[in-house]
Amino acid sequence: MKRKRRPVANLASVVIFAVVFLVPFAFIALNAVKTRAEANRLDFSWPTSFALWDNLVAVISARNYMLLTAYLNSTLITLASVTLLVILGAMVGYVRQRRKSRWNGVIDALVLAGLMIPPAVVPTIWLLQQIGLFATLPGMVLIQVAYNISFCVILYRAFIATLPRELDEAAIIDGAKPLDLFFRVILPLLKPVTVTNIVVQSVAIFNDFVNPLYYLPGNGNVTVQLTLYNFQSQYATQYNLLFTNILLVTIPPLVVFLFFNRQIVAGMTAGAVKG
Repeated sequence: MKRKRRPVANLASVVIFAVVFLVPFAFIALNAVKTRAEANRLDFSWPTSFALWDNLVAVISARNYMLLTAYLNSTLITLASVTLLVILGAMVGYVRQRRKSRWNGVIDALVLAGLMIPPAVVPTIWLLQQIGLFATLPGMVLIQVAYNISFCVILYRAFIATLPRELDEAAIIDGAKPLDLFFRVILPLLKPVTVTNIVVQSVAIFNDFVNPLYYLPGNGNVTVQLTLYNFQSQYATQYNLLFTNILLVTIPPLVVFLFFNRQIVAGMTAGAVKG
């Protein structure tokens, strides 16, 4: 009975996946290549003529090439945020795992609080205004780091727990200083979980809509997800351009996820399996 149920369950999973993910994406891609008149029908009919190039040119050049500015801003925010998250998350995870103190319980509670407690928008805006970083890319980078650091610390700590302490002791005996011990011995061994953090955080930050909406106002600071919000009124009756914009915003994170799917799973489960 179990052997018979397994193919049925697998088939059901594939069907559900197709309905939830592939069908909407196929609908977006199909309407993105249509002309305005055909896209306004909002159906799955095959286009009589392909207008993808014209749609791409119209979307990219709209509002003084806002989409290119958005891609540049999102890329800078993502690269800077992920770099800080990897370095700081690995450092905190290493120290938290290796050094035992009476403050461990408090530190663990604060890390978990970063995952469970929702951010306070108004006080955060006030703080950014006081330090002169509101509506700036560096301020947005700090927001992303603060909101995602807890997840990175937990992953790094779980993985570091699988590394033997003898590595630390051997490096110290050889004369390694604390920074040399971390960057030359420990950090290279964290490659699986580092790849996981890079991919997961890159996709999450690149796709973030709410935080840039709150903390990064202004057309000069627009991100890729905000272009959908800004273009919605302009393309309300031009679904071919709206779907083209959605397609341009969706493809980069989708490609990253597809290529690094195995690394994400390996890094997420490495600490649990070895521990």
